[in-house]
Amino acid sequence: MALTGRRSSGHGKQSGRPLMKVVVTDADLDQESVQLKPLDLDRIVKFFDVPLPKISIERHVRNLKKVAKHYSNGIPLKDLPDVMKILQICAARIEDNTDFIDPVCQVIKLLGLPFLKEKMSDEVRYAETTAKSFYHLGYLMRVPSTRVRMQICSTVMDFYSAEHQMPQIIGFQPTSNSYKIQTAEMSGLAETLVSSLTLMENNIQEKLSVLRTLELLSLTNENCMSMARAQAAYSLCSHLSDPDPSGQLLFLSSGILLNLLDLGPKDDVIIQMNNIECICALRVSVVRLFTNGYKDQDRQLRNDLLVLTTVIAENNQSLIIDSGFARQLILFATFPEIKSRNPLVRNVQLLHNREGLQMKRLLMNILVELSKDWSSAQLLSDGKVISALFTYVKPIEKPETHEWPTLYFEELQLQAMSTLSSVAPRLVEDYMAAEGNKRILQFLNWCCSQDGFVGNGNSFYGTGCRGSKNAQMRQSLKLLQSMVSIQDITLNMDLCDQGAVRQLLGILKKTNTRGEGKDDAVLLEIQSDILSILSSLCDADPDVRDLFGSEGVDVIVQLLRMDPTKIYSGLGHSKLILSTLTCVCSCIIGCSAAEDDFLAKQGVFLLLDLLAVNWESMNTVLLTILGELCDNPKTRSHINTWRGKDLQTAPHMLVQLWKQMEEELGIPRDEYGRIIDVKNPLGRKLKKDPEVSPTPPNSFIQVPSEVEEKNKDNIYSIFSKIGLKKLPGLSTLDFVTLSAIIKHLDFKVADVWRETGREIETENIRPLKHDKDDMKFLKKRTENVAKLVRAQQYKMIEEHQKMELLEEQQRYAAIKANIRQREKAQISWDNFIARTSNYEALKKEKQLKEDILEISRPEYMPLKGIYHATEVYGPNTTVSCCRVFHVESTPSNLTGGPLADTYLARKRLPIRGGALQKIRGRKSLK
Repeated sequence: MALTGRRSSGHGKQSGRPLMKVVVTDADLDQESVQLKPLDLDRIVKFFDVPLPKISIERHVRNLKKVAKHYSNGIPLKDLPDVMKILQICAARIEDNTDFIDPVCQVIKLLGLPFLKEKMSDEVRYAETTAKSFYHLGYLMRVPSTRVRMQICSTVMDFYSAEHQMPQIIGFQPTSNSYKIQTAEMSGLAETLVSSLTLMENNIQEKLSVLRTLELLSLTNENCMSMARAQAAYSLCSHLSDPDPSGQLLFLSSGILLNLLDLGPKDDVIIQMNNIECICALRVSVVRLFTNGYKDQDRQLRNDLLVLTTVIAENNQSLIIDSGFARQLILFATFPEIKSRNPLVRNVQLLHNREGLQMKRLLMNILVELSKDWSSAQLLSDGKVISALFTYVKPIEKPETHEWPTLYFEELQLQAMSTLSSVAPRLVEDYMAAEGNKRILQFLNWCCSQDGFVGNGNSFYGTGCRGSKNAQMRQSLKLLQSMVSIQDITLNMDLCDQGAVRQLLGILKKTNTRGEGKDDAVLLEIQSDILSILSSLCDADPDVRDLFGSEGVDVIVQLLRMDPTKIYSGLGHSKLILSTLTCVCSCIIGCSAAEDDFLAKQGVFLLLDLLAVNWESMNTVLLTILGELCDNPKTRSHINTWRGKDLQTAPHMLVQLWKQMEEELGIPRDEYGRIIDVKNPLGRKLKKDPEVSPTPPNSFIQVPSEVEEKNKDNIYSIFSKIGLKKLPGLSTLDFVTLSAIIKHLDFKVADVWRETGREIETENIRPLKHDKDDMKFLKKRTENVAKLVRAQQYKMIEEHQKMELLEEQQRYAAIKANIRQREKAQISWDNFIARTSNYEALKKEKQLKEDILEISRPEYMPLKGIYHATEVYGPNTTVSCCRVFHVESTPSNLTGGPLADTYLARKRLPIRGGALQKIRGRKSLK
């Protein structure tokens, strides 16, 4: 403890209690701590710079040991450059003085310990100098001393070890565990170690030590990149067959190569191994392990080398074939399915375990890669590869009739059929000799049967097929698809003779029924493959379309009824619908009976429904099918009858598609769709660069999309075949576009001549006079056709505008008449309301007149002395018995009061108004 001062009180006075500062050290806590004594490194460096003859070797050795002892607990980062400089000076003198070996090894060993830092920022501050130190450490491998080289390797391996028990150095902290690894990657230490392999070809111990170090370094991407720059793959692969009494050389080298393929630049690594020297070394090692490998580690190593062989075969099969390695690999791949007396397989032991399964699968992969080179066909045929692979194409029964466990046999079966899909098309004669079609169709029958077997779905080829035989069915169909795709007449006829068409249609119908209501990607793929097989068979032989028959049309129509929203689901519906359309082209079109059946089952309506979806990748196929179906005269009525959304007609939809494609191609048209440039009605654009070298036309012409051009050709073909009369649902603007469609062929011919003229100008060719005149004539003729079409379009628009104006006037006149009629009705209604308000009064006046006329008749007149009532006194006067009574209003006992409603009065009294008194008086006279 130390006295630092007195604490002041709140009033500014110092209190009597002293302020003590407590310093707690590691020694107080009973922890081990070491004080790093100072060392004058500058003086030592100058001492070692002095040549040896002037100073004895013993003094150099003694000083080097002193340095090693001083930094026994770690080297500070700030002292590392000086220590490395001393180390390099002493290492250079080992060749002449072996006394330096021990102290040099001691100092190199210290580099494996964590470095010491005074501040947290020292790791970043000294990162570059540390990397340079590791770079120089790798160059010490050139020192001709086994102990030094092995110590360097041991020190580098210590970088990856976290077990370093070191005392606490006062004022220093050890660097992090990852600091050395990261700086070593920056330094290129791995590249230096790879280069040092050439110095120790005759010393197996040193070589194994370096390989162990490189195996540890190859676990990171940076080190793998550095090793690849030093040609590590070539250096290791070319020495795989070197003598190795320890048995570790091949194991370590293969592990490093696999790490380089996984974490390094794969392409560069493959290029380094892709040479005859590496392949021969690899061949010797593989054959030795096949014939003499009896341990589990030998079998694992054999499989690792087969992986390397597969990688090389993927990029260059010819070197493997030329070196003789391919023949040996084929021999091992067909063992034990094909009996052979070759001494190479005499002592081969194939265990039915996981390593044996992996070996068979790797060999099948190599067969696939070899089949890509046509020069390997004879080797594959001599090795009887087709017969060997067909031994797995058989039903899986229980109890097992094979030596493999059922799980392993299923994986081999699926991969064998996948391998046949690649190899069999190269060996058609061997395939036919092995009755391949018959065996596959029989196997398909087993796939559709219900015998209780279900797949495990563990392998890559069985993904998504667990609990069924769909994996076997899928691979069988892939094999058939690859065989029929080569269009071999004999093979396809044999397949049809064995009832393949009928069998495939049955499977298609069954899988389509199973797939209803659910989206199974595997079933969709199976259906697509079946449709592809049927299309290939019908393309090869048109007579097969008769076998397709009405049953096939039913299945096609059912598939075309797919919900369009599923096309974009991503499960395979798009592929299925395209396969279905391809099947329509190949299996239905061209057979009159099938076409009629397809039309009768509303096939054209389904095609137009799909075309209305306007899916770009499907439009070309649909338009092609419709164009070919239009050769059938019955198709026209179907096209004109179809109605889509909002009662859209097929001709209108085709015209809209044409407009859409012209817009995408950038063809200039005005707002009504009329032709703008009569010299270039198709809107083709040519480069205006006069310095164009003579090249094919496509190089200087801005070619539009071929798909859209083909779609336009198909639309032109459809309109040409169905005719232009009685096309429903077309507006005037549609007819404007249609006038350009019907001249599409003329415009294309003119465009070809235009391109030809451009080529002649570009290549500086002078045509003959009559050729030049002919080209001018054709150009002028084309312009006249375009002008004629444009004139027709303008006339259509003018008539359309006149018709619109007339219709507008008619609508306006109708509106005015309607307004007048409403005004008259309003006036009549107002008059009616006005009359209704005086209705009672008018009725009373009329009745009064009638009464007066009634009583003024002679038979009702009294004798003399009686006054004759011949005058009318008004509506409020009542006359009775020829006496006049003046009242101000109708009595309330009759009407309910002077303000009572006339209508209410009528409701209350059986007789209207005040006529009741008059009638009564008249009756009394009688």
